[in-house]
Amino acid sequence: MAKRSADAREAVRHVLPIAGKGLIIRRGGRTLLNVSEISLDNQGLIAVVGPNGAGKSLLLKSLAGVISPDRGSITWDGQGPSRAGYRRLSLVLQAPVLLRRSALANVTYALKAAGFNDTDARKAASEALENAGLSEIAETPARLLSGGEKQRLALARALAIEPEIVLLDEPVANLDPASTLAIEKMIAVARDKRVAVVLVTHDLAQARRLADEIIFMNKGQIIERGKAAAFFKQQQSQAAAAFVRGEIVT
Repeated sequence: MAKRSADAREAVRHVLPIAGKGLIIRRGGRTLLNVSEISLDNQGLIAVVGPNGAGKSLLLKSLAGVISPDRGSITWDGQGPSRAGYRRLSLVLQAPVLLRRSALANVTYALKAAGFNDTDARKAASEALENAGLSEIAETPARLLSGGEKQRLALARALAIEPEIVLLDEPVANLDPASTLAIEKMIAVARDKRVAVVLVTHDLAQARRLADEIIFMNKGQIIERGKAAAFFKQQQSQAAAAFVRGEIVT
């Protein structure tokens, strides 16, 4: 894999651990997020699960620095979120934001922004597309790709910059099984390469397949957090138990 230039490496600082304290987000008189404390380090893959409206995506976007909480603080490696930190943190949304250019150019642009020179960026982008099984569509405009291809491209772009952590918000929502499998394989490879992964998902089967740790949220709060095997064996709250049984949780 091509590397950043020496100057770029010097400018890139760590983002882990990511910590949040006293996080409050309110909208229209309602408290949508109320998390007293959370810390993320290189703990493998953490799946954030819970019913619709539990605050999962709000928490993820707050930790990524794209939403500012009304109260509380977010720190990356002990400091506030910064532009330099984004060279080591990637966020992939359910509806990926892609540039109006080719698949290859989408990845190349992200690499150059992260400090790779032109030659190394193009080489690394080609490798990223190959690893994602997208080499054949490298020169295809991103807007012409299928939903599954767009999401694989977004994930390939996120991983190409060699992040310490990647935050994924429902990356396989509404995708066909083949696309879901391809994306899960990419996620598993990233985890095996010691990239920390936080995955927001409604799919408990996916959480069982991939997660090392589970965070269960409801009504804007973190209700439970623990090892995945222990969580699926015995939930510690009525809400989590009902959710695992497939019941509607309010």
